[in-house]
Amino acid sequence: MRRVFGVKKQTEPPPSIQDASDRINKRGDTVEEKIKKLDAELARYKEQLKKTRPGPAQEAVKARAMRVLKQKRMYEGQRDMLYNQTYNLDQVSFAAEGIKDAQQTMSALKSANKELKGMMKTVKINDIDNLQDEMMDLMDVSNEIQETLGRSYSVPDDIDEEELMGELDALEADMDTEGEGVPSYLQPEPDLDAELSLPSAPTGHAPMPAGRANPQADDELGLPAVPRASIRG
Repeated sequence: MRRVFGVKKQTEPPPSIQDASDRINKRGDTVEEKIKKLDAELARYKEQLKKTRPGPAQEAVKARAMRVLKQKRMYEGQRDMLYNQTYNLDQVSFAAEGIKDAQQTMSALKSANKELKGMMKTVKINDIDNLQDEMMDLMDVSNEIQETLGRSYSVPDDIDEEELMGELDALEADMDTEGEGVPSYLQPEPDLDAELSLPSAPTGHAPMPAGRANPQADDELGLPAVPRASIRG
């Protein structure tokens, strides 16, 4: 069968944009090298024209310089064409990379959208509302429990609030009339010595009578000292 129909040749894949760009850049570098060599040759001919006198020799140098200049112009045209091709390939490459980035972005968005939809199925607004209502009820019950536990056992339930208010008003009136707003039980105690007008205690030593001699010395407590002879050993 292969002898009759032959074998199908395997076709090579087309070159990529990067391969084509690399190949063109390599060609451009080769052309640029040739242009540099022609510039060096032109510079040498220019020096020869300065040194030669007008005549056949100078005309021959001019002819060779003209030929080199034409070659340079041709290579410069090829270089510009290659640069334009490289520019076009770069534009296409940028566009292709942008499309690839857009495809990856769309794929990521689709995956995130699918995952988000799956997560939203597990969360329902009604469940959240019911949970909030239950939390509010639990908080109310907790407050009632705290209020119940905070009651005072020493306060009887049959106390008349109006009677308490009357007693409070009387207490405020007593505070206003006594001691410039200070209740009587908070005022300082009166000075009993000032009220009885008692004389103050004497200070210092009493004067010695005129006819008395040999006054006795006082001890450290202010009392008459006992003579040493009277003290028994």
